[in-house]
Amino acid sequence: MKRVIEVEDLCCKRCAERAEKKLLLLDGVSGAKANFKRNIIFVETELPDAALAACITDAGFVVKEIRERKGIFG
Repeated sequence: MKRVIEVEDLCCKRCAERAEKKLLLLDGVSGAKANFKRNIIFVETELPDAALAACITDAGFVVKEIRERKGIFG
């Protein structure tokens, strides 16, 4: 399932890379890509939202929202 994690203070490329690497260490995450300009992280996983939120919080960021990613084709 594709998810979007909206975070606070994803202020630079290094912060984005840190968040990506932290998520990719989780079993069950097959992909992660952060966009620091938009303060969002795209994740492909079957893990529950609570596990993703705990991982991002542990990396030093505040999670604002986790939602399902909807593409242009549904």
